[in-house]
Amino acid sequence: MDKNVELVERLVTKSLMDTLIRFAFIGTLVWLCFQIFNPFASLIIWALVLAVTLYPLHQAIAARLGGNQGRASTIIVVVGLLLLGVPIFFLSLSFVDHITNIYASWQAGSLMLPSPNPAVANWPIVGERIHSLWADAANNMDAFLATYKESIEHFARSTLAYLGKTVVAVLFFLAAYVIAGVMMAYGADGHASISRIVGRIAGPEAGPELHSLSIRTTRSVAVGVLGVALIQAVILGVGFLFAGLPAAGVLALLVLFLGILQLPTLLVSLPAIGYLWWVGDASTVSNVIWTLYLLAGGLADNVLKPILLGRGAVNTPMLVILLGAMGGMIFAGIIGLFLGAVLLAVGYQVFIKWVNEYAEPNVTTVNENVTDSNV
Repeated sequence: MDKNVELVERLVTKSLMDTLIRFAFIGTLVWLCFQIFNPFASLIIWALVLAVTLYPLHQAIAARLGGNQGRASTIIVVVGLLLLGVPIFFLSLSFVDHITNIYASWQAGSLMLPSPNPAVANWPIVGERIHSLWADAANNMDAFLATYKESIEHFARSTLAYLGKTVVAVLFFLAAYVIAGVMMAYGADGHASISRIVGRIAGPEAGPELHSLSIRTTRSVAVGVLGVALIQAVILGVGFLFAGLPAAGVLALLVLFLGILQLPTLLVSLPAIGYLWWVGDASTVSNVIWTLYLLAGGLADNVLKPILLGRGAVNTPMLVILLGAMGGMIFAGIIGLFLGAVLLAVGYQVFIKWVNEYAEPNVTTVNENVTDSNV
């Protein structure tokens, strides 16, 4: 009997040691793979989001080209870079040039401001304060800089640091867009692979449904929220640039930020219109034209959202999108502003689906009991 117990103990010990060694090996391998993939994780995830969002368009183009997937991807990438990349590039140049010139002039002691228009003092609530500070800076820039030196230096350093991150984010987006084109060219194989992975994790029954839900949520948020914000930022950014407004790139970035947070972009376009009339030196005809353009651009989301967001089959609460955008920006900068909204929305929908799977049978049982008692 003792020999049998000793034999069992040896077998259990050996099996346990083998299991621990395997777990340690697998854990080490997973950790090493994660460390290698981690620098590219945001880029690949962002490219995957773009590929999933644009894939229906890709398939429509491929169908017109006799099923040529590679040519359809090339068309989408080239046209997208021309329509989005060129305006983003010039707005980024405007943003970089404006901030760099201000910082260089400040360091050289040659920073000058024009005198404010007296109408600025009539602005509601903050008009007198802005007019006073603006007049002080215009009349004696050296004294103004000396008074607010620490605050200005802190703001300048923060702005320049954010400037570098913004430039990297623009290049990051363009690179992800190109990678998304490659993904779409092999979309059928990629879709099958991800379906198998999700099915392996969630099971053969829930896997396909969760996979479909994730795709629908990604497209809904990316097109209806991020797409509208990006389109509006480009529309208004081009208007800011050609209307001669200073810091057009900064204003376009602010429009993009407000659009993702689901706040009205009129918060930017209306002050810009006010600047045209109160501070700008263009003709009345030019001001009228750009006023109409900026008003239309500021209200464009009222037309775009029903069209684009209405196509999404998944209704994600805007609070989830807001938290995702804010949390993503805190975690990963401006790129996280985009990815956070999409990833948290997908996670929310998957979680709700999981909760409802276990809630529905209970609800059905309760309803049946209530019906029986009524009978």
